[in-house]
Amino acid sequence: MAGGGNAIRGSRVGAGPMGEAERGDAAPRKAITYHCANEHRSVITFAVEAATPDSWDCPKCGLPAGLDSDNAPAAPKIEPYKTHLAYVKERRSDAEAADILEEAIQLLRSRRKSGDIIF
Repeated sequence: MAGGGNAIRGSRVGAGPMGEAERGDAAPRKAITYHCANEHRSVITFAVEAATPDSWDCPKCGLPAGLDSDNAPAAPKIEPYKTHLAYVKERRSDAEAADILEEAIQLLRSRRKSGDIIF
């Protein structure tokens, strides 16, 4: 015989009837349909008194979805990953970088001449 032998199949501790009488009545709800740029249609259920958002992330593709099926929100523009050097080059020209490098080299040389320990 496989298994523990003492298990009651199809039941668990605390299991009982799962009817409306035990949990109470469900709150009134409204279904709102959202449409994304990939033509996915998502029906999201909200409580009647809840404020419904104008946009919702599509559960199928993750794009933003709106209430208007003819004018779905456009996909957000995703910028490529930039390195630290790319950001520095946006702020400084090559001439400015050469000037800063020359200043740093002159400072190091003057500190070496004065006997400072430089790591």
